[in-house]
Amino acid sequence: MRDILAYALRHDAWPNGLRFAAELAAMLEARLCGIFVNEPAAAIAAYDSAMLVAELLALAREEVEAARAAAAPFRAWASGHAVRGSEWIVAEGRVGDVLAYAGNWHDLLVLERDPDRPGGSVGVVGHAVLGTDLPCVVVPAAWAPPLRLEHVALAWNGSAESIRAIHGALPILRLAGRVTLLSGRRKEPLSALSWHPPFDVQRHLEAHGIGAGERPIEADDAEAGRALLDAAASVRADLLVMGAYGRTRFSEYVFGGATRQVLEHATLPVLMQH
Repeated sequence: MRDILAYALRHDAWPNGLRFAAELAAMLEARLCGIFVNEPAAAIAAYDSAMLVAELLALAREEVEAARAAAAPFRAWASGHAVRGSEWIVAEGRVGDVLAYAGNWHDLLVLERDPDRPGGSVGVVGHAVLGTDLPCVVVPAAWAPPLRLEHVALAWNGSAESIRAIHGALPILRLAGRVTLLSGRRKEPLSALSWHPPFDVQRHLEAHGIGAGERPIEADDAEAGRALLDAAASVRADLLVMGAYGRTRFSEYVFGGATRQVLEHATLPVLMQH
C-alpha cells in the first residue's frame, strides 16, 4: 500500500479518521491523500427561488475556496505525524462518485463514521465501501489514537468477499503482532463453480509470511454481525477485517445484515472489501 486515500468530513480539522490514516501511512511508508468533497448541487436544486439559489451557489464557492486553502495546513499536519508525502484534494460532486474515481489511483480508502449521523452514515460510508474496488477502513468516531496493530481479527467464511478482504489487508497483516481467524459458517461458491479442494486461507496467509490462530464462531446469518463484533472484542482486536456484502437495487445499495450491523455498531476500525 503506497498511496492511502482518506475522506475528510471537514476541511478545518482532521479528527480520528484522518489521524488513523496518517498513522497507518507512516507505518507503511505510504503517501497520504486527504480528500474533501463539496456536494451542494442536490440541495440547491431543491429550491425554486433564483435569488436563494444564487446565494447558495455563492456559499458553495466560498466553501470550496476555504477547503482549498487547507492544503498547506494539511500537509504540515501530516508531516507532523511522520507521513513522508501528502497531498490535499478538493472535489465537487457526489461523495460516492468522487471516492470511486479517486480510488482508481490509490491502494486503500480510509473513512470515518459521521458522529452526527450514526445510522445515516451508512449511506455515505457503506456506499463508498460497496462502490469502490479498494479495501476500505471504516473508523468509528469514538476510536482513540494512537494506532496499534498488536492483534488483527479476520472474519472468515470462505466467501469471495472474505478472500478479497484478507488478500487486500496483507500489507497491514504483516505489521500485526498477532492474527486470528474468526471462522463462521462457510459460504459455498456458486453452484455453477466447483472447487476441489476449497481455498485454503491458512496456506495463503503462510505463503505471505503470516501465521494465524483460529477461533470458531457459531451464529446464524441474522446474528453474524453481532457475533463478529463480540468475538473481535473478546480477543481484544485492534482491527477487524471482513468482506462487505451488498448489491444494487434500483440504483440503491442493499446491504447484507452482517455488513450493516458492523458498519453501524463497530467500536473498532474495520477493513472491508466488497
